[in-house]
Amino acid sequence: MHQIKAKDLVLIALFAALIAAGAFIRIPLPPVPVTLQVLFVTLAGAVLGGGKAFAAVCVYIALGLLGVPVFTGGGGLQYVLTPTFGYILGFAAGAYVGGRIAHAVPSPGLGRLLLANAVTDIIVYAFGLSYYFLIAGVYQGGEVTPYTLFVSCFALFLPGDCLQCLLSAFIARRTLPLLERRRGGRA
Repeated sequence: MHQIKAKDLVLIALFAALIAAGAFIRIPLPPVPVTLQVLFVTLAGAVLGGGKAFAAVCVYIALGLLGVPVFTGGGGLQYVLTPTFGYILGFAAGAYVGGRIAHAVPSPGLGRLLLANAVTDIIVYAFGLSYYFLIAGVYQGGEVTPYTLFVSCFALFLPGDCLQCLLSAFIARRTLPLLERRRGGRA
């Protein structure tokens, strides 16, 4: 059985807190607010790797579902029925896959980190758009056409998310060697 180190627990908690903080750094656009969560989700995958990034997002989700108001619209179990909850689920899947891609090589370069972040973002959008359509269009019976879904839940956010992915890759590229040195210094 794999034992988790105290440093890993601290990093998981730190990224869960960063993702929560990213929900409050927002521009409230309907129907989906612009936040810095994508920055912290992609950064978690790039820095922590798949499993630990997934754990960080799951801690964030668990806190929100337990009622801690860490989501952009609050918290609690009822949040599962909001159209934007799919993006949150996408954070977990995206962080895992992106982290696996980033850490498939010992010292990922900027290109690999950008690829990992792009894949993370694609997964977040796949979950988010699908869930939004199901909840807003089917469950709530609203008028959700593919065009309105594309424009209001994807196209408006793509430029900002691309910038966040780029920034995340640059930050991760600078951070990873520092974490490696700390690991090497204690061994």
